[in-house]
This record gives sequence, structure tokens and C-alpha cells, in this order.
Amino acid sequence: MRQLVFSPRWMLWHVLTLGAMATCGWLAAWQWHRAGSAMGSALNVGYGLQWPVFAVFFGVMWWRMLRMEAAKLEEGEADVTVEVTAPVRGGIAPVVAGQARSAGPRPAEPRPRAASDGPSPFGPRPALVLPRVAAEDDPELAEYNQMLAQLAARDSTD
Repeated sequence: MRQLVFSPRWMLWHVLTLGAMATCGWLAAWQWHRAGSAMGSALNVGYGLQWPVFAVFFGVMWWRMLRMEAAKLEEGEADVTVEVTAPVRGGIAPVVAGQARSAGPRPAEPRPRAASDGPSPFGPRPALVLPRVAAEDDPELAEYNQMLAQLAARDSTD
């Protein structure tokens, strides 16, 4: 966990999160000051209450992302197994980490499917398959499906 927290990528996240939280705090104080002035209104009070909520949101999201990353690291470490000893001719010798077993590789154990292993919303979308309708059955639907197919073909060439 300590390696994760002090990695360059996460140091940047720490700075950005603290900066965002400090900015939200400053904006809340500014709105409260503005609400107390002659030009202030109830809208400034509302904003003064809203900015601390945004600061808490940044903190909570930072914490959740950190915990998710730590869980990924722990999952990766749990998949790696290191044997302490291995049989050799004449006795038992220690195995160096990363050294392959002489009996051959162990079969990979099935990993339970995580929610993040599913289809990504950022990947390519599956092609639209429209049912073929004979013009005799429903000419209006067949014409509509033909128009959709032409639009899809035009969009795919752009």
C-alpha cells in the first residue's frame, strides 16, 4: 500500500485532490463573506453550503479510487505464489522467487469474473442487426428497416 501511495502517479492525484478541496474551501468562505455583504443574497448562502459538499465529494472519490487501486494490487499479489522449497537430487533446496518449477508449469486457476471484466462502454459497439421483413408482410416496416440500413451504412463510411 505504501508503494502505491508514494508512486508518482498517486502523488499527482494527492496534489490535485488537495488543490480541489482547498479551492472548494476558499470558494465556500468567499460565498459566505459575499452573503454577509450588502450585495449578498440567499443564493450566496446556498453556494456557501454547496462548496463544502463538493470538497467532501473530491475527498470521497480520492479515497474510493485509492482503495480500488489497492484492491487490484492485492489481487495481483494473491495470484503470485512463491514456493519456499523444491525437491532436488540429494535433498531440499530453496527456490528463488520467479524460478520455474522443474515439474512444469501449474495450470492456471480460474479467476472469478469481476464486474470490471464486462463489456466496456468505451469499446466498439456491436453492429446493428435488423430483422429481415418481407415487403409483402409489412411494407411500411420493410421501408423503415431499409432506411435504417442505409443510414448505418452511411455512418460507417464517415
